[in-house]
Amino acid sequence: MTTPTRPLRILLAEDSVLLREGLVRVLAEAGFETVAAVGDATGLETLIAEHAPDVAVLDVRMPPTFRDEGVQAAIQLRRRHPALGILLLSQYVEATYARELLRAGSGGIGYLLKDRVSSLDELRDAIERVADGGTALDPLVVSELMSRRADPLDALTRRESEVLALMAQGRSNAAIAAALVIGTGAVEKNVTGIFLKLGLEDSGSEHRRVLAVLAFLER
Repeated sequence: MTTPTRPLRILLAEDSVLLREGLVRVLAEAGFETVAAVGDATGLETLIAEHAPDVAVLDVRMPPTFRDEGVQAAIQLRRRHPALGILLLSQYVEATYARELLRAGSGGIGYLLKDRVSSLDELRDAIERVADGGTALDPLVVSELMSRRADPLDALTRRESEVLALMAQGRSNAAIAAALVIGTGAVEKNVTGIFLKLGLEDSGSEHRRVLAVLAFLER
């Protein structure tokens, strides 16, 4: 008899009571278990030790200053718990905060805009991707990060740039092919061209292409 897989365990930190309670319900509907839901970033270490979550979902701006408490908490959590997935939620495109988080770890990181999480499947996919060590970045965040590093990307063709943007979001070859309405073979050819032009070597990592793209954007 096969033992059922336990649901992913989520630690949620969101200062808005209504949004926090709403997220708990949405996460349950998505098949996740919220082991703790709090209104600020204090005491997260204690909660992690007590509940051993798989992913921490954190608001970017929380008490007391409502600036970058979530980001700073995420950076500290990644340093102390490198296997913990981190998903930041924000009201705005804040590329500086996304960049800080990316510098704190190579995988298991997500940054989504609250108003643009349009479906339960989208949220579920992002959390599962982050829990698996992948990356889930909102397309607007990716666009902002790439615009700050535009010059080194000039060697890419238009199609390669489109593929690169979708790669940075954490999309699979099949998902990229579907989004661009091209074959997977064409996607693979563009991926190869991207790495050749950017001088990114195969590290052997399962998430090499996403992590390498993010590393390149942060150079």
